[in-house]
Amino acid sequence: MRFFSDNAASVHPKILAALSEANGQDTAYDGDAISARMNGAFADLFGTDVETMWVATGTAANSLALAAMCQPHQGIICHKEAHIEQDEAGAPGFYTSGAKLILLDGEGAKLAPDKIDATCAAIRDDVHQVQPACVSITNATEYGLVYQPDEVARISAVCKKRRLSLHMDGARFANAVAALDCAPADITWKAGIDVLSFGFVKNGGMGAEALVFFNKDLAADTHYRRKRAGHLQSKGRFLAAQILAMLEDDLWLDNARAANIGAQIIAEAAQDRLLYPVQANEIFIKLTTEEAARLRDAGFDFYDWGEGQARLVTSWNQSAEDIKPLAQAITAL
Repeated sequence: MRFFSDNAASVHPKILAALSEANGQDTAYDGDAISARMNGAFADLFGTDVETMWVATGTAANSLALAAMCQPHQGIICHKEAHIEQDEAGAPGFYTSGAKLILLDGEGAKLAPDKIDATCAAIRDDVHQVQPACVSITNATEYGLVYQPDEVARISAVCKKRRLSLHMDGARFANAVAALDCAPADITWKAGIDVLSFGFVKNGGMGAEALVFFNKDLAADTHYRRKRAGHLQSKGRFLAAQILAMLEDDLWLDNARAANIGAQIIAEAAQDRLLYPVQANEIFIKLTTEEAARLRDAGFDFYDWGEGQARLVTSWNQSAEDIKPLAQAITAL
């Protein structure tokens, strides 16, 4: 009955089992045997050499990635609806010691290459204006839309032209890959991404996210930044264990596919109410105050998204039978 957020979903049993298995004695921080396996596991997944780090939250992952790309006097180009602007309480500015977010618009919270290029062109190359250093895109976006590989590549081409780094906020990266049915590499390093914040908590994890550096030069100082930010956990093996368990046998992808399938059940019921195409596991619909009250009175939990709108999110652990009552209730409206 809960469709407020995939953050509220249960932890996958395999994650809990991995935590139990990790409950031995080993070296502290990230020097343990489990953490040492992360680089190799992600290299296998992406088909290229990478450097990885665990952190506890998506906010920390995004902010540490941006701090690696951007000096305090520089700027970060992102969508005005981006999570780093709307939902992280100024953390990117805190972690970068003052870098500015340069906000652009775009349908469905997507950035367009030409707008990025035009924004850069309009900024004078002098000390009186903030110079952009990087671009941050979210895949899937804050409105559940998915960047295709060629869309990422076109943004990357502008970044290369303008000498900008490119970050991907992948809080729902798994849902994007599942929707595209592509290799993870196709929408990351092969398309020009320098650093990925790979989300696990929304997808069945307990409390671990991964920073994946395709540009390994950006990783060196991030080890120090992670410590300074309070994210070098003493028993880091428990974060690494979660991530590795999720990667094993593509559990991360199976979970995302399940959530995406659930979203399609609701999308079919919502039809003309849909505000955006449903591509991942978020559904945005038109809903009057009275209709929202009727759904809540029936026991359904969801997020009001401005006047006359609502956001519904499906999770890995919700079966078709769990979701059908909501679909039927929306149809009945």
